Order: sequence, then structure tokens, then C-alpha cells
Amino acid sequence: MQIQIVADIFISYARADQSKIAELVSALEENGHSLWWDQQIEGGRHFAKDIEKEIRTAKAVIVAWSARSLESHWVLDEASYARDEHKLVPISLEGTLPPFGFRQIQSIDFSNWPEDEKAFRDLLRALAQEVDQDEEGKSPSTRHAQSSPDGALSNGAANGLTAMSALSRRKLIVGGIALSGGVAAVGGWQMGLFQSAGSAAISMAVLRFANLTGDESQSWFSDGLSNELRQVLSRNPLLRVSAPTSSTADVDEDDFSLGRSLGVRSILRGSVQRMQDKVRIFAELLEIEDGFVKWSESYDRSIEDVFAVQSEIAEMVAFALVTQIASEGEARRTIEQQKAVGGTSDIKAYEAYLQGMAFLTLSSGVETDRGALERFEAAIALDPKYATAHAARATAFSAIANASSDSAEANRQFASAISAARTAIEIEPNLADGHQALAFALSYGKLDFSGAFRHYKKALELAPGDPAVLGNTAIFHAYGGQRIIAQEMINRVLELDPLNARSFRTAGFIALLGRDYEATIRRMDQALSLNPKIASANYGIGVARLIKGDFPGAKSAFDAEPVSIFKLTGLAITADKLGDQKGARNAFGEMIDEYGDACLYQQAQVHAQWGDKASALSALARAFETGDPGVLFAPNDPLLDSIRAEPSFDQLISPAKL
Repeated sequence: MQIQIVADIFISYARADQSKIAELVSALEENGHSLWWDQQIEGGRHFAKDIEKEIRTAKAVIVAWSARSLESHWVLDEASYARDEHKLVPISLEGTLPPFGFRQIQSIDFSNWPEDEKAFRDLLRALAQEVDQDEEGKSPSTRHAQSSPDGALSNGAANGLTAMSALSRRKLIVGGIALSGGVAAVGGWQMGLFQSAGSAAISMAVLRFANLTGDESQSWFSDGLSNELRQVLSRNPLLRVSAPTSSTADVDEDDFSLGRSLGVRSILRGSVQRMQDKVRIFAELLEIEDGFVKWSESYDRSIEDVFAVQSEIAEMVAFALVTQIASEGEARRTIEQQKAVGGTSDIKAYEAYLQGMAFLTLSSGVETDRGALERFEAAIALDPKYATAHAARATAFSAIANASSDSAEANRQFASAISAARTAIEIEPNLADGHQALAFALSYGKLDFSGAFRHYKKALELAPGDPAVLGNTAIFHAYGGQRIIAQEMINRVLELDPLNARSFRTAGFIALLGRDYEATIRRMDQALSLNPKIASANYGIGVARLIKGDFPGAKSAFDAEPVSIFKLTGLAITADKLGDQKGARNAFGEMIDEYGDACLYQQAQVHAQWGDKASALSALARAFETGDPGVLFAPNDPLLDSIRAEPSFDQLISPAKL
């Protein structure tokens, strides 16, 4: 009688790839995994029944995508079963894209394995997550979220999400992020949705195109052209494209030194000369290591042809890079996937949009945000179906709302942001910018975390390499206590955008919410070294030093904070800690005079640090009732620790305990 051993891992592949799969089987067995693949089918046995039994009992299913397996009905059937059972772990043997229906699950790139050891480590980590979860006796639909430092809410209450609408808005404001956001995110992470930046095989940067027009005020056009190229290329699944802020950083380096600073293999650079209704564009793709020009072209076209030129440049660059690691056919398939969505064919609308983006990028205050909004609305007036302009309009509304000291006005602006984002998505459902803009407005403006998570998840599926999407989603998860996910995502952002002060500031707040105060100070210092005037970085340092007991150091940091609401909050707390009660009251009074009910959350922080628990809880309850975005911090804010054990605090943030 033969003993049947149940394998942990089932491998699905095309027979033509057998030699490489045999290597993989040996490597996995050496690491202690038990595997089943079709070489274990015994003569005379009914192979279809064996396959069905093994795939059902396996805890993880590796599907090896290749040009051959895409043609195999067996592989497609096995992959469909594994996906539906939430145990699919896909790998790509030669940079091959999965077929439609499977692209929302990022494949691990095995095109350079075994030389690429990181690919095997990524596979081991993915398998460990699947196998370990199954060994705990949890089906994929009942897995628990990662624990937060404060004790995360488990997925047990998530089964009741459909009944949550009956609860009051105040009671499920913060708990909703841990339930609907965190649990679903963990599942997405385990399936590879938020894989590391290293999974893209070819790294590149699109540098700022030089403006040769002779008028610096026209640089919005050349900058906009390079940004649009970067957006299109970043949609290619086999390219890792550095973020715009780092790619256009104003540093004392030549293009090759900047490329090395970004850690990329290739750079795309060029120039733009605008002459009334004509445009001259030059572009070249160069390798960093030896300066070799892989491709270059010059275009003299009418201004209306700029869209065709953009498409041609993006296609030629992608083809030149992707064919280094994939077949010509595969390269052309990725080029189809990278095509932009949500655009316009109206050159005047496009120009208005680029001008709006130039204002929005300045981010120097509400006036530039309003200037951006005006230009986006001009673009939409020219082309009402310009989905990208609607999404940008939503972003501008949110920026204006965030800058408002009037809570009623902020609510109106956020409502406009939500409406504009929904319009963008109605026009183009696959526009990542639209989903991201809606997610941001829902979370900050309406405190609707289940709704926000759905759209962050969709944005990540559509643009997994977009650092703005990754950064916003990372801090979203940090608010809900999903520290491991948030940290992985922000690490990827820092790889893509290593010269962006805002990225380091986000990393600092993620560290603060994770109670890693040394990392908070380090990340905020990095942000300030890149932009000494960046808002709220000194506040983050001040809070970290305050919790560490360095009250003079905290006061120095708060003194340096340029944003009044954060500065006054910190000074009201540190003055009290240093024995200056009069100074503390003066700072607190000044904050209320300036912000009124728009600073209810900050009032709760101050009262909690002063030891006035009743006043802190009262202010916090009012902050929840009015929809103060500050309550996003509440579940993990160290400044509220003195009231965290109070039953009324627990009820405010935890629908699972009602």
C-alpha cells in the first residue's frame, strides 16, 4: 500500500518549460517545501483525477506564465481555480504578461532566475504567507488583519460590514479603516498586488525636457510633455519609472549623475521648442553606464500633432527597453497596455490642463491651488469628456479644502472633489487618477473608509508603479494600524522617488503612527534636507521628541514649524511640560482664535497631554461629529494615549465592540 503525501504546493506550467520548472522544484524542495507537479503522475493512473485532487488539497498554486503556458487550456483552468480559491502565486518565466483576468495579481519576475536571487526570495515569502495562513486553519475569506501596535481589530467583525450603514457615522469613522481597509489590503498584499519596486526588470527616468522656446513662462509646456510621457511609460508593467519630483529635481548634477542617484539604468531626455502653431521636439534614450544612445529622434510638427508625437516617443522608448528582457511580441503587448486613458484630442484643452498642473505642482498655497482649479475648469469647458482634467479638478478641490480654516467651507470643497472624481470615473472607469482623487476625498472629506479603500485598491491595480497612489494608500493603511503594509508601500515610494521631500515626510508619519520615533525623526530630517520649508515635518519631529521626553528639543521643533495649527498645538503641549502654564494657555487660546471648530482634533490632543481627560474626550467626540480629518490619527496617535483606555474613547473608534 502506497502512502499518499499531501503536497503544500501545486505547480502549473507548460510542458515546453519543463527544464526550468525542474530547477525550481529542486530549489523549493531544498528549502523544505513539499511540491506536486505532473512529473509525479504514475503510469496507469487517471491523471485528470490526480491533478484535481492535488490542486484542491494544495495550500498554494504556483502558475508559471510564459508564451507557451498562455496557449495551454490546462494552465488557464488551473490558474482560474487557484485565483478563485485565493491561493494563486504567479511567476513570469520570461517577462510574459498574464492573460486578461489575471493581471490584477502581480507576477514575480523569474526571467533572470537563478541569477536573480531576489526573485526566489520573493517567491519564498509569498509561499510562506499562503502556507502559514492555511496552517492556522483560516480560509482566505476569514484571515485576520495584521496586528497594529494598539491592538488591531480582527476580521471577525468584517463579516458584518453590510450592516454597518445602520451604525452612526461617529461610531464607525475610524474602525472602518481597520476593518474594510486593512483586511482587504492584507489579502491584496498576499496576492502580490503591492509588490516591491524590484519586480520591474527595467528601470528608467524621464528627465525634465528643456524649454527652448526662449520664454521661461512657457516651461509649463515642456514640463507637461515630459510628465505626460512619464505617466504613459509608468503604465508599462515591465518598466520601473522614477517619479516626477525626483526625475526633475533641481540638483547640481548632470543628467547621468542624476540617473545614478535615482538608481536607474536608462534616462529619457529631450527638448521642446514652441513656435506659434508649430512645435519642435527632440528626444533621446541613453544608457547610464556607458552613455550609449539607444534611440533618438527629432520631430517638427504642427501643435495639433503633439499627441501623436507623445505616443510615438513612448512606444519607441518602451520597445527599446522591454525587448532587452522580453520577446518582440511581448514588448508590443506591453505597449498596448501602457496606452494612456482619459485624455483629450483638443490641443487647447490639453494646454489648459498642463497650465493647471503647473500651478498644482507649485503647491505654494491656496492661490496657486485656485489658479490650478481655474485652468482645469477651462480645459473641461473645451472638452467636457476630458476625464484626466476632471480628476485633476477633484485634486484641486481637495487641496483647497485641506487649506481651509472654515470647516463648513472645507466640507463644501470636499463635496465638489467627490463629484468631480466621480465624473472622471464615469467618463473613464480605468483612470487611476480618478480613483485616487475619489479615495482621497472620501477618506479626508467624508471619513468613508470602506469607500475610499475600494478606490485606492482600484487605483493600485491600474497604476501599481505610481508613487502618488502608493504614498496616499500607504498613509491610509498606517491610519488603520496596518503598519507592515504601509511600510512596504512607502519603501517602494522611496525607491521610485528618492529626491522627493513629501515622500520622506509621509514615511515619517508612517513611522510616527507605528511608534518608531527614531525613524520618525530620521525621515523628517531627510524631508527637511530636501525642502527646508516643507510643512508639518518639524511637527512630526516635535511629537517624536515629546514622546521620548525631550521637551526642549520638542519645543525647538515646534518653533520651527511653518503651519500655525501644528505649531500652536505643539507649543501648547511643550510649554505645559516645561512648567510654563501661561505660555501653554496663550498658545492654546491663539489656536482657537485662529481656527475655531476647525481645530477640534488638536484641542483633544492638547487636553489629553494636559491630563484633562473629560475635555479631551469631549473635543474628540465633536471632532468626529463634524468630520474633522484629524481623527484619522486617532487610533494610533501617541498624543491621545492618556485617554485611550477610557470606554468612551474605545466606542468612538471601534464598531467591533459596540
